Amino acid sequence: MFFGKSVRSEAVQDKAATLLVTQGALVELSLSDARTVVRYMRPRRIPAGAVFIRQGEGDVDDAMLLILEGEATVEQEGMGADDSLIVSVIGPGSLLGEMAILDGEPRSATCIAATDLAVAELPRDGLRKLIKEEPEVSSRLLLAVSKRMSERLRETNRKLKSFAQLSRALQQELDATHSVNRKLLDAE
Repeated sequence: MFFGKSVRSEAVQDKAATLLVTQGALVELSLSDARTVVRYMRPRRIPAGAVFIRQGEGDVDDAMLLILEGEATVEQEGMGADDSLIVSVIGPGSLLGEMAILDGEPRSATCIAATDLAVAELPRDGLRKLIKEEPEVSSRLLLAVSKRMSERLRETNRKLKSFAQLSRALQQELDATHSVNRKLLDAE
């Protein structure tokens, strides 16, 4: 469970439930469903600078995280050790780890706490318990997560299409430059 029955914990639970249904998270869930999901989450503090999700890693303790307070960077590691690209900076209401909690595969990005973070995490065993105890709520949660992942995939596909078009245009420019250079060299 997230917290006990104290007033403070109820306020935190309400905040987490409200953030869970924001645009950045799972807007498709009702506030009532979100409150149910939050009961299966646990609080976690992450200090600034900590790498709390590492690309390529994963284990049985994988969890989906909801940022309650603070900011984190999401980075995609490149070919070299120091070659990474900041994909986004995220804050309260953002979800992380949806894919890993569902498929158990290694993490697809690295996440670093830009500031001290307060998060609510839904561990894989918490999701299993939610599925067993609250099948209707869990089905709506999984549909909302699936929709969110589908939207991300569609956005990634749009970006890939743009990159492919840009790549073709650059290749045409390079080919034209190469052709001009060859003609100049042949003319000498």
